[in-house]
Amino acid sequence: MAVKKNNKSEELNFFVASTESSLNIPFVEGGVKAGFPSPAADFMDVPIDLNVEIIRNPSATFFCRVSGDSMQDIGISDGDLLVIDKSIENKDGKVAVCYIDGEFTLKKIKIEKDCCWLIPANDKYKPIKVTSDNDFVVWGVVTFVIKQL
Repeated sequence: MAVKKNNKSEELNFFVASTESSLNIPFVEGGVKAGFPSPAADFMDVPIDLNVEIIRNPSATFFCRVSGDSMQDIGISDGDLLVIDKSIENKDGKVAVCYIDGEFTLKKIKIEKDCCWLIPANDKYKPIKVTSDNDFVVWGVVTFVIKQL
């Protein structure tokens, strides 16, 4: 799965998803037990293509590298790679890349009757109230977080 750098903001680096190629990787269909050893190596003949698994809408999917710690309490850390789908409808509780007043930010969406809140997942940051006075758009909804261990 190739990525091409597309755009950059102060906090997020965006990449276009390339699905022209495929890479079939051996896949253990039954899972791997975290307890006693599993004979999983005997069943590694089912291939998996991550393009197919994580990209539902290729023309609306982008990758983004996280810079910062405002979402660390829900497991999104500095340096993680996000899979973002711009075709998914934003709903209350979704984690999304938002564009507000000229800046991109990654937050959880909280929708109320007269406004919307962008909620961080780190007590060091305050929620951002979005009203009709703001230039605001939900740019895309996060569908997967890819992290290095």
